[in-house]
Amino acid sequence: MTQLLLALTLICTTLALVCQAQQVKPQQPSDRSALDAVLSFESPPTGDMPGGWSGGPPGTIFVDDEVVHGGQRAARIERNAHSPNNSSTITKSLEMDFSGTTIELRGYLRTEDVSDFVGLWMREDGETPAVAFDNMQDRKLRGTTAWTEYSISLPVHSEARKLFFGVLLSGTGKAWADDLQLLVDGKPIWEAPKVERLATALERDRQFDGGSGIVISGEISKIQVENLATLGRVWGFLKYHHPKVTTGQFHWDYELLRVMPQVFSAGDRAAANAVLVKWIDGLGPVAACEKCAKLDESDLYFRPDLAWIAGKPSLGDDLSQRLVTIYANRLRGTQFYVSKSPDAGNPVFHHELGYESLKFPDAGFQLLSLLRFWNIVQYWFPYRDVAGEEWNDILIYFIPRIASAKNAEAYQLELMALITKAHDGHANLWSSLQARPPTGKCQLPVNVRFIENLPVISGFPTAAPDDHGALKIGDVLIGLNGIPIGKLIESWTSYYGASNDGARMFNIARYMTRGECGESSVAVRRGDEKLNFKVTRTAPAKTGSVDDPHDLPGLTFRLLSKDVAYLKLSSVKSADAVHYVEQAAGTKGFIIDIRNYPSEFMVFSLGSLLVENNTHFARFTECDLSNPGAFYWTNPVSLSPQKPYYSGKVVILVDDSSMSQAEYTSMAFRVAPGAIVVGSATAGADGNVSPFALPGGLHSMVSGIGVFYPDKLPTQRIGIVPNVEVKPTITGIRAGRDEVLEEALRQILGTQLPLTDIENMAKP
Repeated sequence: MTQLLLALTLICTTLALVCQAQQVKPQQPSDRSALDAVLSFESPPTGDMPGGWSGGPPGTIFVDDEVVHGGQRAARIERNAHSPNNSSTITKSLEMDFSGTTIELRGYLRTEDVSDFVGLWMREDGETPAVAFDNMQDRKLRGTTAWTEYSISLPVHSEARKLFFGVLLSGTGKAWADDLQLLVDGKPIWEAPKVERLATALERDRQFDGGSGIVISGEISKIQVENLATLGRVWGFLKYHHPKVTTGQFHWDYELLRVMPQVFSAGDRAAANAVLVKWIDGLGPVAACEKCAKLDESDLYFRPDLAWIAGKPSLGDDLSQRLVTIYANRLRGTQFYVSKSPDAGNPVFHHELGYESLKFPDAGFQLLSLLRFWNIVQYWFPYRDVAGEEWNDILIYFIPRIASAKNAEAYQLELMALITKAHDGHANLWSSLQARPPTGKCQLPVNVRFIENLPVISGFPTAAPDDHGALKIGDVLIGLNGIPIGKLIESWTSYYGASNDGARMFNIARYMTRGECGESSVAVRRGDEKLNFKVTRTAPAKTGSVDDPHDLPGLTFRLLSKDVAYLKLSSVKSADAVHYVEQAAGTKGFIIDIRNYPSEFMVFSLGSLLVENNTHFARFTECDLSNPGAFYWTNPVSLSPQKPYYSGKVVILVDDSSMSQAEYTSMAFRVAPGAIVVGSATAGADGNVSPFALPGGLHSMVSGIGVFYPDKLPTQRIGIVPNVEVKPTITGIRAGRDEVLEEALRQILGTQLPLTDIENMAKP
């Protein structure tokens, strides 16, 4: 269910005054020639770069005057195995000062030997980055193709302020681009009417644009930590409940920075509470609501955690009374900093600024980052009840750690440690994985999996090493550069967020051989022997063995025998679902391998061919804008039968690499009559993701909706539990066996077949 290509729908709801203040006037005729030139590659180049364009990395972007589609010049992107980064882009940006419904980027592309994909790309940014985004990744334009026109489109979002667009190439190969067009509602962009937008409080208030000015030197006392924790909880409560904040009348980040020094300086709890009372009163009176928001008890999964606002011993009478009054008079469905996606119902976080130019250390903005994440989990995280941590204690624990971080790296590491406490596989500091230990641009040329709770070499992403004395499949890593592997893993674990231990170790395995480029000493156990090797760390095509699915290499669909069909979802195509089932017709069993991340969304296109009747397979919980912190049950989601129907036995394969959309897909296919799941527990992180920015130009996200079985049994942290548990063994890995697939074959064909026959069918 995770949408890796984010398309966040923004709706102008609460900002009625802003919308009404927009005035529309035609663009000036002179805009046509200027904007037409923006899209062209005909301007004289600047070095290798097409004139008027930016992009990179250097050495991968060129102007081509021989291979063109129209005019005299085209843009060419060219990458090889030694090119830096994983992709190259050419980029242009425009102010989104126009109105309309849809913006479309068209252009001609040509490719040669592209290994991953090529695409037009377009992104709308507001105060929050990536309001909407597309890059054609899902179309898998790769290989060699002739000039062809392609198109991508996005809704024109009222909150977007800048449009970025261009062409990208991921992987290796060559791609050419030419004759680009930008259209708004089908007409050239220069014909779109201009819009003058009323500035928001975020644009008007600039007091802390250069930094918070808050400096914390020395140790933070216990009372200071407690007072800052109270500030953080009150600030978050007001952010989502005070009518003048939920309607966007304050730059709420900067309000925090204004009051924080006074709270920090307060000598005791009563003095800090008095500061907060004065601050709240300064926001202005809260009018009695005419149609008050109410907490609906029907279909309520869990209620807001708000008993603390009536805690007079800790807050004092005055502060408690003000918070209770604000809660009683909150507006219905009105939020400036968050809305709900109209499709999935997950929260969409507006106006969470990233403060990309922040200079470290800055204790004020660092604490802002902590409080932003903490309150998003407190009010908008559907799995708050199963996080397994006392969330108030987490706030207390991290205040001194994050406030005292002395540089950007320390700040990022503390944030990673904080985020792991949500125990959500979707939650991570995704912008900063390069700072997560072990660090370095290179990795050993091996794939690692935890098998029998040990880090085992399971394959090689490049050419296999020499059989004589070099690393081999089945070797157990026991040391790197003289340090025992257990000690290293212990030092890394607190920075690896995951929903369960299996998923955490899967992620550690992907990165654990990372380090500085060059020769490394590697200690392994091979049978009863302990061996030491010198192995060169090299720059991988992609950091981490992310392209190491546990399914069979080779064809997407195949017949393992006349009685068994096999389909792996790592390279599946939704449009071919019917064809897969037609090919599987007449077999006794259909093995669907989801020990991977599905290349396309298959839940309904394939799932509908596996059921005879309308069948519920999942249900969700969603947030409530009127009651932050409350989550409600939705109606069950069903598969509706379609033809052709597959009538044989369905066996679904999963393991610790199966996460999010893979888990949701497993839930759907599991409701097929007689279907079983074979393998091991999955990653336990499901639900459409909700991304947001954090100060310092950082980015995180959380699961945004709760995903449950139709009978309301949970999946988060638990994962998909197999009917038949089978895990690989070190002996099996060394022998080249796929023991999970072998068990699936036994489930279909019975146990009478010789082991060698089963093994042969399970091999690539």
